[in-house]
Amino acid sequence: MDQPMLAADPHAEIREEVGKLCARFPGEYWRQVDRDRAYPTEFVQALTEAGYLGALIPEEYGGAGLPLSAAAAILEEIHRSGGNAGACHAQMYIMGTILRHGSPEQKQRYLPKIASGELRLQAFGVTEPTSGTDTTALRTFAKREGDKYIVNGQKIWTSRAEHSDLMLLLARTTPRGEVAKKTDGLSTFIVDMKAALGNGLTIRPIRTMMNHNTTEVFFDNMVVPAENLVGQEGRGFRYILDGMNAERLLISSESIGDTKWFIKKAVDYSKERVLFGRPIGQNQGVQFPIAKAYAQMRAAEALLKLGLAKFERGENCGEEANMGKMLAAEAAWAAGEACIQTHGGFGFAEEYDVERKYREARLYQVAPISTNLVLSYIGEHVLGMPRSY
Repeated sequence: MDQPMLAADPHAEIREEVGKLCARFPGEYWRQVDRDRAYPTEFVQALTEAGYLGALIPEEYGGAGLPLSAAAAILEEIHRSGGNAGACHAQMYIMGTILRHGSPEQKQRYLPKIASGELRLQAFGVTEPTSGTDTTALRTFAKREGDKYIVNGQKIWTSRAEHSDLMLLLARTTPRGEVAKKTDGLSTFIVDMKAALGNGLTIRPIRTMMNHNTTEVFFDNMVVPAENLVGQEGRGFRYILDGMNAERLLISSESIGDTKWFIKKAVDYSKERVLFGRPIGQNQGVQFPIAKAYAQMRAAEALLKLGLAKFERGENCGEEANMGKMLAAEAAWAAGEACIQTHGGFGFAEEYDVERKYREARLYQVAPISTNLVLSYIGEHVLGMPRSY
């Protein structure tokens, strides 16, 4: 199906090796993890030991020093193989803030341990119950007191908080009413979650339709050393913006991987399943939705490749990152619909993995940014229309 792309793929070898690793974690493994609402510890450990979660960390800090396109290939392959990288993908895009804006001491302190797996940087504390995607309206506040900050507030949809050693936290350090621009006065911190848990930090799991290990977290006079401030106080919003395009490009790669999984599953079944004396894939009602989803996927894939190339050249890739994420998520959902229709009743049976992947794929039309906000971005920043919110 995707051999033409692989022929010119600079990361074909990485894909092959990731595929071999994923083969050690077949559908039975993911079904059990999903059934138990568990964290795929063994899978994440295997990725860590193979060096894949340190792919973007420079070699001087013990990482592989690979470009973002390599990270995208890793995540796509995990999803194409039937797995779910949601348990660990955040480490790849969160660390960019530390790489670009962290102090030399912070990089030396954290990056080698993240690369080795001694520390996990998986939690990203941004979204709040009252502000949602209106990040500048967040209320969590960090007050400077001598050589420390005292943090009070709440975050929601902070995934992997129970399975992370470190959190990248965005909090206000200057009240919104006292800044010239609403994006000012926000600061970014590295939180040692193990030290803070029970000492001002409380984590509460949220049960969702897919096993995403998400939580809400509460800060009650939580202490963060001033040395854990990333960059300059009040400039944190700019620091996390740097990572948002990377995040969207990487999520696009996961959705493309999901699409490829659905399409292969649907195509294989449509050839094997015989009704009324012919394989069901011979029927246009079965064949056309699969073919259309494939076309959608290839379009999203082309946009992703363009976005990754621009990102790696240091160019603004906001248009490609946002549109690519939206189109890839829609392609995955279309492929999921086609796959479940092709399988009929068996598509709802746990043992086929279709229903699990179907639930998982739906998330990316909402997170990390909703389709409507992507459309707003296109309207304002690409087409030059008046701001809609």
